[in-house]
Amino acid sequence: MAKQKQIKVQPVGALQAIPQLEQRTDEQLESESKHRVAAKAILGARAAERYDSQAAKAYFNEALAGCHPQERPALRQMMKASLALAERRPDELKDAMEKLGQEAPSGRQLALLRLMGLIVPPPGAGILMRVRGIALLLLLVIVLLAVGFGLASLIALPFGGASTGAALLIGLVIVLAVLGVLTLLGRRRQARLRETRAAGG
Repeated sequence: MAKQKQIKVQPVGALQAIPQLEQRTDEQLESESKHRVAAKAILGARAAERYDSQAAKAYFNEALAGCHPQERPALRQMMKASLALAERRPDELKDAMEKLGQEAPSGRQLALLRLMGLIVPPPGAGILMRVRGIALLLLLVIVLLAVGFGLASLIALPFGGASTGAALLIGLVIVLAVLGVLTLLGRRRQARLRETRAAGG
């Protein structure tokens, strides 16, 4: 799935250190003592990007416990946006991002997040939602294999065609290759966004 934009907040008080800490590793942020509130907020946002809502909530609660009262509204809004992402709630994510004064995710990103919420329900979801997620995942796999099979059969036509087994195997390779390329492009795009933010921040 396309990666969401990292959730940031307008710097207020201790949160002003967020831009200068963004390039640090998780281990460095964990050991940060001077700008602890900002470090915990970044760790919470990163946990949300991994869809780990429990870790995100824990980090933000630590940040809230150590921040000044005037910082709490902005930090709570950042927490709200992060948890909406982690728990695959696209409508709430869009509203929260707009309230933070940031550009909301694109319609495609929100649609992918909604689809992911259906396939991989957030922790605590009921058994029916989990069964539905498994069924949708199987359906998605079947559709992808069918598309790959069709492409493999089409490619093999000029060479005399291919057996069903060979076409399925080639189709699987095609699907995996396409998914791999999309993942690589997504990571490169995310890296460029981080570099742009660092240069501008």
